[in-house]
Amino acid sequence: MIRSLLALLVALQTSNLPPAFPRDGAKQLIDNDRVTVWDVVVPKGKPTVMHQHKYDMVRVELADTTVRVTNPGGSPGAPGNIRMGTVAFDAKGMAESQETTGNTPRHAIMIELKDVVVPPIRNTSGYPDAFPREGAKKVLDNARVVVWDYSWTPGKPTAMHFHDKDVVVVYLGNGDLSSTTPAGQTTLNSYTFGQSKFNPRDRAHTELLVKGSQRVIAVELK
Repeated sequence: MIRSLLALLVALQTSNLPPAFPRDGAKQLIDNDRVTVWDVVVPKGKPTVMHQHKYDMVRVELADTTVRVTNPGGSPGAPGNIRMGTVAFDAKGMAESQETTGNTPRHAIMIELKDVVVPPIRNTSGYPDAFPREGAKKVLDNARVVVWDYSWTPGKPTAMHFHDKDVVVVYLGNGDLSSTTPAGQTTLNSYTFGQSKFNPRDRAHTELLVKGSQRVIAVELK
């Protein structure tokens, strides 16, 4: 009975909250049938309004700092440390206010996962799947996404591989990558820290780091 009453109280407290996005400090980078991607900055001393997340969400942190999170009807929590490159998953319906307590503003890429069901596809390319692969660390795996942390080695191309899933890529370095298809067509792309890109599934290529350094968080969509 007490648990039911608490759940009802939380539902009443959150029913009229605004959605997490759009809001001040959030810039929309990508919006399509599967995701909306936001570049979010929370300056010190400027807490966000209490809001509720409409969608499941993946967070990729871009700065080292400390953040305090307040839940509806609750007192502010203790500041928590955030590290650049860390990844977290938040289920839809979560309500919160965020406040940066460190000297560096919180900066993150926040990927909203739309409620879309996409049937899987078979890999008939003859090449291995893009992930797992050598040097890629799996950092998150659930019903919505599988997330990989990967860095290229200068002068060492990846094996030719097939992407069987749509993927949101968040770049954590500054470097140029060449991409070559099985037919031999090569494209050179320059990527900078914090840049995000949506790459559709059903494609094969090999990649080579030709300038700078490059690390990515690759969020494969299930």
